[in-house]
Amino acid sequence: MTNSPTVIVEAAFQYYRSQDRDAAFPLYAGDFTFTSPQDDHIDKAAFFERCFPTADRFREQQLLHVTPADEELVFVQYEYELTTGDRHRNIEAITVRDGLIREVQVFFGGKV
Repeated sequence: MTNSPTVIVEAAFQYYRSQDRDAAFPLYAGDFTFTSPQDDHIDKAAFFERCFPTADRFREQQLLHVTPADEELVFVQYEYELTTGDRHRNIEAITVRDGLIREVQVFFGGKV
């Protein structure tokens, strides 16, 4: 399996949706940071405690675009449906360096 940033990012999304923490955890660097409108540069431990276990809120999630911007940065646009029936789109800017996810920045979109 290649360690390209897009393959690593797609695997991280797959492990999140299936809630396979054991498979996901090694994909993230020790100095990983996660930023969203609800979280400001939280570390790996906080991400896996607060954010990773939230997949049960989704009825479905579809990756619309997984696009490398350069050798480290991958942009991901995805659409998801919550269990409430609401649909949304977000974009994430994900930095992968030396085969590990170093940073995720989430930009919340509106309802679809």
